[in-house]
Amino acid sequence: MTAPASSAPSVAVERDNSGAAVVRIGGDWRLRHGMPATAPVEREIEAAGARAICLDAAALGRWDSSLVSFVLHLEEYCRASKIAIERVALPDGLVRMIALAQAVPEKRDARAAASRPALLDRVGAAALERFAGFSDFLEFLGEAAIALGRMCVGRARFRRSDLLEAIQDCGANALGIVTLISYLVGVILAFMGAIQLQQFGAAIYVADLVAIGMVREMGAMMTGIIMSGRTGAAFAARLGTMKVTQEIDALATMGIPPMEFLTAPRIVALVLMMPLLCLYSDLVGILGGATVGFTMLGLSLNTYLRESSAAILTATLIGGLVKSVVYGVLIALAGCYEGFRCGNSSSAVGDAATRAVVESIVAIVVACGVFAVLFHILDI
Repeated sequence: MTAPASSAPSVAVERDNSGAAVVRIGGDWRLRHGMPATAPVEREIEAAGARAICLDAAALGRWDSSLVSFVLHLEEYCRASKIAIERVALPDGLVRMIALAQAVPEKRDARAAASRPALLDRVGAAALERFAGFSDFLEFLGEAAIALGRMCVGRARFRRSDLLEAIQDCGANALGIVTLISYLVGVILAFMGAIQLQQFGAAIYVADLVAIGMVREMGAMMTGIIMSGRTGAAFAARLGTMKVTQEIDALATMGIPPMEFLTAPRIVALVLMMPLLCLYSDLVGILGGATVGFTMLGLSLNTYLRESSAAILTATLIGGLVKSVVYGVLIALAGCYEGFRCGNSSSAVGDAATRAVVESIVAIVVACGVFAVLFHILDI
């Protein structure tokens, strides 16, 4: 008996004389009509207490994969509940489809494993990703070194105006923020030292504290951190934008090495300006300490500056300048590297600038620790 063409899918559970449950399937089983849930059928089978069920499709009309899915779910429930199931009354085509679907059963927990890999797999994938990133950075570092070498011998292809613009951006345009931060750092160092040294009647040594602290550590470090957030991020954003707009690809197409044209001038400009900014930061920080010494400790400006100059050794000053040069290289490399490896979307430009700042600051802190150990060994 064939159901009407427009009949909806139906399922009914009946109990026969032998105690088995008969699941009668009827109507048209089409995906667009919706598939009846198996949960009500399972509850009726449990309520009947049947240990075997028989599928009856005498009233079945047209059907598609929705009926196959329903029967498979019902058979899975029967296997879990240890209930025998008989499907001989099903159409031959449906039986063959079910057999084909069960030929290669789904691996247990396969979906869970795919959504969350094992710990060892995740650790290995992360290690491989880091190694690939390190290899890319080494390649970038080598290309940058070659570009700087060609620039030193006058064979690099770049515009002099770009170099002068980068020097102005890394130097004169950064004086304002460097002045503010350095002055405040000098004031803070002097104020903290004054509170303690006043208790021992050694207020004059505040000048020594601020001078040595600024020249040896704080001047170069604070300048490096400022330039990381200001210039390093700008390098990454500009180069990233050029990559998104395919300007870097256009340079390569025209035979102009992007590393020489874009990276080398920026690295040179930052390396040249960092020692000058560091000297300026040292001076402004000492003046900030002099402000506290004059207003809080009653020291004359001449006395304070004379004590500061006596505390600064040539080796200490040169050590701070060397640090600033290294910090400038790290900032420029991080900014240019993240700009070149930027993605091809507008959001990737912001991500590249963020990574450049974070990597620059981390590299500066690590380099500062290395310099501290090295200078201690050299007794500087």
